[in-house]
Amino acid sequence: MDTLPDTTAETVGDSAYRRIRTDLIFGKLTPGQKLKLERMSSAYGTSISTLRETLNRLCSEGFVVAEGQRGFEVAPISATEFQEIAELRELLEGHMIEKSFAAGDLDWEAHIVSAHHKLAAMERMLLSGERSDAESWKQCDFQFHRALVAACGSKVLLDAHAAVYDRYLRYQMIAVVFRGEMAAAEHRELKELALKRDAEGANKVLHTHIHDCVAHALRNSDWLKPVAAVKEARAEPRKKAKAG
Repeated sequence: MDTLPDTTAETVGDSAYRRIRTDLIFGKLTPGQKLKLERMSSAYGTSISTLRETLNRLCSEGFVVAEGQRGFEVAPISATEFQEIAELRELLEGHMIEKSFAAGDLDWEAHIVSAHHKLAAMERMLLSGERSDAESWKQCDFQFHRALVAACGSKVLLDAHAAVYDRYLRYQMIAVVFRGEMAAAEHRELKELALKRDAEGANKVLHTHIHDCVAHALRNSDWLKPVAAVKEARAEPRKKAKAG
């Protein structure tokens, strides 16, 4: 999610890849869903052969799994994988914060302030009850975190961070994670710590920011609860109705 994509020179295959990947990240294609080639070919306007190439590419990124001769399905999710992806994101982003805070210049500071201004505006909308534009909100969230680490001096790290962030984001969107004022306050604190070049303080806030997001998702998302617990929770109202 580095930036909103420039689609002016896209091929049909590029367009299909981008659209399918976005639908996977934002939960429009749900974990475990069978990806029927004929139906998807029609929906995304691409040939079966191009679609196979696209889905194989998405397999390598961890968003899709191949079922041998049976086709493809959306990659499953689990609490364990979410925690592992979160740990990897924190490890990468924390290291990049140290490098970026040491090397950043005035333009870097201005980029952080601008990115935070946009994110804070989106968060105010969410806090007021407006939840219709999750994609724009998370784009602003990524751009802010990207701004924090943009001066790290390594394209390899930036590319790795973007890839891990997208896998982390998929879990956030499936779990519908918005922690309200707590998350907004952490973003404000990260901005201020960046301007002070306090990498140690920023990494402490980042740890809380990521850890609490995962904990919130595990508490509140049926997708990430053990299957038996979800079945029991769904059966409870029926038990009470029968008892009544």
